[in-house]
Amino acid sequence: MKRAWPMNDQANRLLRRVVVFASLSLTACGRAPSFDILGSFFPAWLVCFVAAILLTAISRALLKRHVEMAWPALAYPSLTALFAFSLWLGLFR
Repeated sequence: MKRAWPMNDQANRLLRRVVVFASLSLTACGRAPSFDILGSFFPAWLVCFVAAILLTAISRALLKRHVEMAWPALAYPSLTALFAFSLWLGLFR
């Protein structure tokens, strides 16, 4: 019996690699990091983001006494991102 389309060895190897790559890329994490807060599950990145906003507000209060910011619209979101990414890496690495 003939195949519907002829495949040579190179195409067969390529197809196998694509199938293996697709099966590996479609696997999921074992558990998503989340917190139970008052009966609702919140993703960990959201908790890190809220903590980063609080840390930025505290930093702003401390920095306002000693340093005058030239670009506050750029500095405070960058500080929030720094805190959020640091918390995420430190807690959920």
